[in-house]
Amino acid sequence: MGKFLFVMTRGIEDPTRVTRALQLAKVAKEQDHDVNIFLTDDAVVIAKPGMVDQVKAPTGDEAKPYLDFLIEKEVPIYV
Repeated sequence: MGKFLFVMTRGIEDPTRVTRALQLAKVAKEQDHDVNIFLTDDAVVIAKPGMVDQVKAPTGDEAKPYLDFLIEKEVPIYV
């Protein structure tokens, strides 16, 4: 089992990076790795309830299901 720390600096203005970081964190957690997320700079807005609800990458991936999974699995998210 590995350890992963995802440091996010981009917020809802950059839906591709937000969605992809949360997706990779979800994949790591599904693989039973130790995952932590640290939000800084513009990414702190993601911690506010409802802000990530409409974040959608151009590929069609939505950030909310990934964040919901991480919260359900009690992945620590530091702000």
